[in-house]
Amino acid sequence: MVAPALILVILVTLWPVAQSFYNSLFDYRLNDPSRSDRFLSSNVDLENYANQYFYLSRDFETLAADAPDPEAADAVSEIQAGIEGYHNELLEMDGLSEQYEEVESMLASFTAIGDRTLKYAEVDNEWAESYKAFLTESSEELESFVTTADDEAFTTNAANVAGTLLMVENTVIESNFIGLKNYSRYLQDGRMWQSLYNTLIFTVVSVGAELILGLAIAILINRTFTGRGIVRASVLIPWAIPTAVAAMMWKFLYDGQTGIVSHYFEQFSLISDASVLLSTATGGMFSVIFADVWKTTPYMALLLLAGLQTIPQGLYEAAEVDGAGKWQQFWKVTLPLLKSAILVALLFRTLDAFRVFDLIFVLTGGGPANATESISIYAYITLFSQQNFGAGSVLSVIVFVSVAIISTLFIKFIGSDLFAGKTR
Repeated sequence: MVAPALILVILVTLWPVAQSFYNSLFDYRLNDPSRSDRFLSSNVDLENYANQYFYLSRDFETLAADAPDPEAADAVSEIQAGIEGYHNELLEMDGLSEQYEEVESMLASFTAIGDRTLKYAEVDNEWAESYKAFLTESSEELESFVTTADDEAFTTNAANVAGTLLMVENTVIESNFIGLKNYSRYLQDGRMWQSLYNTLIFTVVSVGAELILGLAIAILINRTFTGRGIVRASVLIPWAIPTAVAAMMWKFLYDGQTGIVSHYFEQFSLISDASVLLSTATGGMFSVIFADVWKTTPYMALLLLAGLQTIPQGLYEAAEVDGAGKWQQFWKVTLPLLKSAILVALLFRTLDAFRVFDLIFVLTGGGPANATESISIYAYITLFSQQNFGAGSVLSVIVFVSVAIISTLFIKFIGSDLFAGKTR
């Protein structure tokens, strides 16, 4: 049974993390054609290159015919000869001539190229660097004709060819492998440390408050009294509400003009103005913590209630016979026997709070001025809003490492006696 469990852990947990770590070693950006995939060496996007080269050959003929003077004609011919030379060198590389012909035939028949091994061709790094430099210089030279030549037809064609050269340059993709440079960058990034600090503050305060309130509620509803079932069901209502819905609800309650909560907080002099809850750094952090405590305390109470119900009632009766009061029974009987339940509740809630996203994203969006931005929100913005998969993967790995450290600390410092007791 050990081998299947290890395979499941690797597939479900470690494989996505390994993929994120691999992505973090590249300058991998979907909004940049030259970095839209991971390349360990230089490559040519043959699909786009063949398409642009076809039009480029035709445009050079027109441009040479429209040249207003011999100097311009010689410059155009020199650029054309250079590009043809690099193109021939490309086709002479091992196996690329046949691959290029296949790509051209598919383009001629308007067939999309879905095979990555056919679309991209690995090329020599020095050739790629030299070709890109030549294309850049050639484009700049043609642009100079646009500003100096008087012939309108020639300048228009020169501008078009210069743009095509830049598109050809984008098809030559140099390696975007950067190793650990992304990690070096984010370890010096003030916004990353601020988001990590915000996450720690949110986690420590909210989980601490939820533990105290959850334990009190669990002890209360563990007693026998009339209507206990209704009370238990009512307590769980906040936890049953979807987080996004709860966050939207609290956003209206915190509103500086129409929010009931902000209004009464101001009336009771808990805040100076009704608008501070969502417009200041301290107010924003208080708002997300308060909303999270309201929503998740029932979950904490439920876990602790399950632990309380495993404690034999006879232990309390024996302690009472020995003269122990209610407070002594709580410290000497309840807490020691509830340790396993507290460990599980704290571990689950701490990991959940550290990964918080939807509550803050809907309630404050990470504002004001990133004052409530968590590390998960920062990773989301980097990954999906900026489409920077390399940098976003770094933040994802940082979240995983932080969660692993938290889990290790909980097991070592809170659960060590528990696990040691079970092995004896």
